[in-house]
Amino acid sequence: MTKVHNFSAGPGILPQEVLKQAAEACINFDHLNLSLLEISHRSKSFEAVMSKSRQLVKDLLHLDDDFEVLFLGGGASLQFAMVPYNLLRSDGKAGYVNTGVWASKAIKEAKIIGNTAVIASSEDSKFSFIPKGYEIPEDLDYLHITSNNTIYGTQMSTFPKTAVPLVCDMSSDIFSREVNGNDFGLIYAGAQKNMGPAGSTMVAVRKSVLGKTGRKMLSMLDYQVHIKGESMYNTPPVFPIYVSMLTMEWIKNNGGVSHIEKLNNEKAALLYAEIDRNSLFKGTTAVEDRSKMNVTFVMHNPALEPAFDQLAKEANLSGLRGHRDVGGYRASLYNALPIESVKVLVEVMQHFEKKQA
Repeated sequence: MTKVHNFSAGPGILPQEVLKQAAEACINFDHLNLSLLEISHRSKSFEAVMSKSRQLVKDLLHLDDDFEVLFLGGGASLQFAMVPYNLLRSDGKAGYVNTGVWASKAIKEAKIIGNTAVIASSEDSKFSFIPKGYEIPEDLDYLHITSNNTIYGTQMSTFPKTAVPLVCDMSSDIFSREVNGNDFGLIYAGAQKNMGPAGSTMVAVRKSVLGKTGRKMLSMLDYQVHIKGESMYNTPPVFPIYVSMLTMEWIKNNGGVSHIEKLNNEKAALLYAEIDRNSLFKGTTAVEDRSKMNVTFVMHNPALEPAFDQLAKEANLSGLRGHRDVGGYRASLYNALPIESVKVLVEVMQHFEKKQA
């Protein structure tokens, strides 16, 4: 089978061994001679999957006993509404940092729920940097941030220090670097970047931040209901959760997050060095805020893009085009992408420069 170098921004690349295990589980799961897709989510076999998945999140994020881990449906987009619904008091206020499209969508949903303030934004600069040095009001019910911005290629290298609960959308860089989850009130992440296939969302929430809104809660949107049901208040997305479990085991068995972070740093450094060196390309974001997950860049001469696209295709480079809203190129360097793929991309960029000389 021809090797394809998968730079897709999401759903993103998964480890080959995980895909093989997942494929086998679709035929014969846990030696039951039944498919994972056709057994009860209340069976002991799947309950073990759910239990292990939740524990792996706690292990990888170093979470203390005040945290509960949930696996829910609806993607991170549902969390845009569930976060304020569960944390924003009827007479309170939420703060948001706007660093891109997904943060903007989260702000839109929060404003429907209650009083929402945008306390910092890089929108005026087309989200090319991460805001810094802003004041965080002490009366906020929570502060919401987005750690990595897939479309614009920016990433928070450090997180705000605040006494209010910090809520973070880590959909596109979860488990890509060491994070002390205890610094947050709530972390959520769609699985389809570094954790598993699309269809499940992980939520890690401090129990102490819940139950304070003063509103009567709809059951399906209530974190406390899902906590009580151990993520099985309704039928969970069993296959994405199982693949997420396998992927987290893969991380843990391959040196853990600290080793993954080292490899990710090497991949990003290699590609950014070529972008900065190559006379045909340039980066699109502030250097200090460059994402190590989603590397965005453009050509000085856009007329050369079709020729470069053809060369990339011949080298089996897939998923390099930038988001439709911004154009250019985006190379997503998720955990499972080997550095060999980045080397091929760099070689293609160097070859293309020589051709155009």
